[in-house]
Amino acid sequence: MTGRLRSSPPRYRKEHHRMTSIGILGAGRVGTNLADKLSAAGHHVTLGGRSPEDTAARTAGLAPRIAFADQRTTARTTDVVINATPGDSSLDRLTGLRTELAGKILIDVSNATRDGGDGLPGDLCYPGSSLAEKLQAALPDTHVVKTLNTMLFMVMTAPETLATPPTAYLSGDDEHAKTTVTGLLGDLGWQPERIEDLGDITTARATEAMILVVPHILRRHGFKPFAVSLAR
Repeated sequence: MTGRLRSSPPRYRKEHHRMTSIGILGAGRVGTNLADKLSAAGHHVTLGGRSPEDTAARTAGLAPRIAFADQRTTARTTDVVINATPGDSSLDRLTGLRTELAGKILIDVSNATRDGGDGLPGDLCYPGSSLAEKLQAALPDTHVVKTLNTMLFMVMTAPETLATPPTAYLSGDDEHAKTTVTGLLGDLGWQPERIEDLGDITTARATEAMILVVPHILRRHGFKPFAVSLAR
């Protein structure tokens, strides 16, 4: 897949920019960070919180071109939807949006973990499975793609800031959806050779399990940018 992108990037990016409106569910650090970068890349971005008024008030510093809506409206009115809601409640929240998400690409960047007791991730909510798999099963008419869940949020939109080039993993059943997501990752600054397609949605259980190393790193080194990456 990455070889095809390298051979004809101008044509792909032109089509990709013309078609994409992006809805982001979740107006915390992850959601607002992604909204700012994707909007700057030329996409029509809607940021969905509990209510448009609450979201707008908490994200006043974002670019004025970003629209605000409740999450149901955000899911209904955009082509590609990013799940940036807390992973431990994402399944219930997004299952309630089944109709709005039908026919859409859903990019899941969340990790479903229990609180470790100090505000850091603890055990996985779905051991032996993954949030992405649960979402795909609950949303059969939606194309779920898992990515960007193996790094701190600031690396998602600025991979070039790390001394060692990080890896963005992809998991999903639909090849067209993964191609679309690969294009969006390019708009966030990810080079094709640093995007690793692991295969179908069941492979998300591997990358979601990588979150288990994160609290140990944060306790030792503090909240500094890093990613769990593949070295060759």
